[in-house]
Amino acid sequence: MNPRHRTTRYAATLGLLLAASALTAPQATASDTRASTGPVSGAVAKPLGKLGPLTGLVIERLQVSDDVAASKFGTDSPIEDPAREARVLDAVREQAEAAGVDADAAEAFFRDQITASKIVQRGLFDHWTAHPDEAPTTRPDLGPIRGKLDRLTTALLAELKNTEQVRDKPVACGVQLALAGASGATVEHLDPLHRQALSAAVGSVCRPAGPTGR
Repeated sequence: MNPRHRTTRYAATLGLLLAASALTAPQATASDTRASTGPVSGAVAKPLGKLGPLTGLVIERLQVSDDVAASKFGTDSPIEDPAREARVLDAVREQAEAAGVDADAAEAFFRDQITASKIVQRGLFDHWTAHPDEAPTTRPDLGPIRGKLDRLTTALLAELKNTEQVRDKPVACGVQLALAGASGATVEHLDPLHRQALSAAVGSVCRPAGPTGR
């Protein structure tokens, strides 16, 4: 076998194995969910690999979603808010262009972040409804939470820019993403709900091969 083909095949196999062990989790149910009712305490430990910093920021954003859920639970604030989501994505495109990041790629990535956040929120709502004794007893203010999300947006766009070269190589990117996801999920002790959300959040990190198969 051609050494180059052997290396590519090995990398692809490794990526699939790591992805299966880290990012693919059973559909989370309310009983699998550990409720988080307190504020997020700073940045997460950096996952491994070239996509570690990007994945760490994704996990941090997912953890902020716990506070978003706590702020909305028991109120009229909906999990689905298409108008706000559209405003967020419009702002992302503007920031991406200013940062030299492809606006379409940035929008796709942040659509995934919004989807992942809603996975967390729905899972926590289900859990708290089924287990009222574990529901949050305080309601965080959405203002500071959204401020933190804005700061994470800036940091995530910077990492999208920093990782363009690895994300342009589908096989190498898949391996690096699986490594980062596996290590990040382990270090942060992510439960099935948050692992499911992490899988959704990184779905568009690796760019598909172009017509020339680059």
